[in-house]
Amino acid sequence: MKKLEGKVALVTGGNSGIGLATAQQLVADGAYVFITGRRQNELDAAVKQIGTNVTGIQGDVSNLADLDRLFAAVKAQKRHLDIVFANAAIAVAAPFGEITEEAFDQHFAINVKGALFTVQKALPMLREGASVILNASVVGSKGLEAVSVYSATKAALRSFARTWTADLKGRRIRVNVVSPGVIDTPGLSGLMNANHEQLNAAFAERVPLGRLGHPEEVAKAVSFLASDESSYVTGIELFVDGGLAQI
Repeated sequence: MKKLEGKVALVTGGNSGIGLATAQQLVADGAYVFITGRRQNELDAAVKQIGTNVTGIQGDVSNLADLDRLFAAVKAQKRHLDIVFANAAIAVAAPFGEITEEAFDQHFAINVKGALFTVQKALPMLREGASVILNASVVGSKGLEAVSVYSATKAALRSFARTWTADLKGRRIRVNVVSPGVIDTPGLSGLMNANHEQLNAAFAERVPLGRLGHPEEVAKAVSFLASDESSYVTGIELFVDGGLAQI
C-alpha cells in the first residue's frame, strides 16, 4: 500500500516548478491531487503531464472568490481534504530604495494573504489529523540582496506555521514549513535573471553540496511531511537547501 493511499491533497501553484513536482510525487505516493494555477494553458499542460488522479482548477489565491470556487469544486468532487501544500507565490527582485507599492502589495497578496486564506478556507474540509505544509524559503532566514519583500513574505509563513500549530492542535492537524534553497526552477531563473549554467556557477561554491537542488527533492520532503511517516512532526521548518542556510 502506498503511503498516501486514499488521501486527498491540494497543491496551490501546482502548474510548474516545485508545485508541479510535488503534485506528481503525491500522486505517485497514492493521493488524489487538486492543483491550481493562474494560467489555464499551463494548468492544462500540468494536468496532462501528471496524467491521472488529478484535477486542475484555474484561479488566483489572492482572490477570495477564486478560493471559494476552488473549495466548492473540491467539496463537490471529494468532500474532504487530508493534505494542503500552500505553494503559490511570486518572486520579483528589487533593490531596497527601488521597491514599489505595487510590488509590495502583490507579493504580500499572493504569498501571505493567499496562503492564509487558502488554509483558512480549507479548515472545514480538513479531516482530523490532516497535514498542512507551507512553502517558505531559505531567504526567510538569510539576508540576501534585492529580495527584502519576498524574504519578508517567507518569514511570515514560518510564523504562521508556529501559530497555526497552536491553533489547530485540538484537531491534531499538523502544520509544517518546507524551506527550499536554490532549486533549479523557472521561478529561480526569473528571479535571478539567469539560466541554469549561470545559476550553477553562481551558487555551486556557496552550497555545501555543490549544486542546485531539483524540484523533485523538495517534493519528496513535502510528501514526507504529508504522510504518517512524520506523524510526530509539527511546527517545524524543514530546510531542503543543500546546507546553504545551515553553516
